[in-house]
Amino acid sequence: MTTDIRDYVGYGRFPPHPCWPGDARIALNFVLNYEEGSENAIPDGDSWSDSALTEIAVSPVPRGERDLAAESMFRYGSRVGCWRVMRLFAERGLPMTIFACAQALERNPEAASFIAASQHDVCCHGWRWIEHYKLDEEEERRHIQRAVASLTRTVGARPLGWYCRYGPSKNTRRLVVEEGGFLYDSDAYDDELPYLVSVAGREHLVVPYSLTHNDGKFADGTFATADDFFSFLRDGFDLLYLEGADRPRMMSVGLHARLIGHPARAMGLIRFLDHVQRHDRVWICRRADIARHWLATRPGL
Repeated sequence: MTTDIRDYVGYGRFPPHPCWPGDARIALNFVLNYEEGSENAIPDGDSWSDSALTEIAVSPVPRGERDLAAESMFRYGSRVGCWRVMRLFAERGLPMTIFACAQALERNPEAASFIAASQHDVCCHGWRWIEHYKLDEEEERRHIQRAVASLTRTVGARPLGWYCRYGPSKNTRRLVVEEGGFLYDSDAYDDELPYLVSVAGREHLVVPYSLTHNDGKFADGTFATADDFFSFLRDGFDLLYLEGADRPRMMSVGLHARLIGHPARAMGLIRFLDHVQRHDRVWICRRADIARHWLATRPGL
């Protein structure tokens, strides 16, 4: 186990064989980030209106003034986009992980009920979609506790995973371990396999996430069309599938309802799902499934 967040070696040249279920070449996890309704917003007492991961890279509205257009773009995700994405997965009988901001699901009971009744699992994405690295230790502890309690109420089960907005604070992982009910956190982007760390003398699992295979690239202009999204994900999947003949890995695909939920972008997701389902030995799974498998089999130990 590593104890240094700056471990530049990792598994090295010969990573452990994860022995995924069904002798899968790749463990593929789709993540729907459910954030709409938890972003920074002046009506919620914040000093500015969030416009991140919307149709505008930088809001033209002066910071400190309410941006009604950006608020509306967020609401598209909860009113329309999330249902389109969840329908695509339901039609195919596929699971995904919901990175859920607790306040967001409190504001959409229908979505919370649907998620609770689905085969998807929930990873806590914070009480609100805010920057945890700006919180002091006690405030962050309260946010974590409040998020867990809220999600337990709205979806009927406590979340088993944790993931911050963008990046954690220096205290986050220790506070997550201190809370005691999480199987893993995903506040890392440094590997294609889970790994164990030691936190305050306790063993803790990290299941890395990805901002690479992520529809957030629509917001920064990297992706312009559904084909951009599809071809990028396809190429990543195809290489991992090829390497998976003897070195199976995991692939995380990040989705946002207010981005991929729009029709012209959703077609790229449809093409990728169709591409993936034409392959055998692919384990399409939830993040909690990956965590449980890793903790049960302990590859490389």
